[in-house]
Amino acid sequence: MATNTRNADKVLHPDLSYTIVGLCFEVHNELGQYAREKQYADLLEEKLKNQNVKYNRELIIGGSGNIADFLVEGKIVLELKTKRLVGRSEYRQIQNYLQQSKLDLGLLINFSDKFLRPKRILRTTVLHRS
Repeated sequence: MATNTRNADKVLHPDLSYTIVGLCFEVHNELGQYAREKQYADLLEEKLKNQNVKYNRELIIGGSGNIADFLVEGKIVLELKTKRLVGRSEYRQIQNYLQQSKLDLGLLINFSDKFLRPKRILRTTVLHRS
């Protein structure tokens, strides 16, 4: 039986995103769901360093005061949250970061959930009509 590899080819940065998400699960397992965002970010930063993953923390994107929590390997915008519910504004925030940085993939991680459910967000193409 042949497997469909077409969809696997379309996943952006699969190894790197798998590594990042795995580290986020480790952080969530260690700190639980009630820590502060800075505590999650500090522990994640430590884990990224230990894995020799290059990153920038609290990076200004687009010069308009937008500060992304992490830019990992210059490829993935990583935004951490500690909210009861993640809504449209958080998705729009990452979409804005992706548009400003011209990157294609963002990861949204809400550590306040009982079970971590990372969200992959792809940059949408804005079509301009004349």
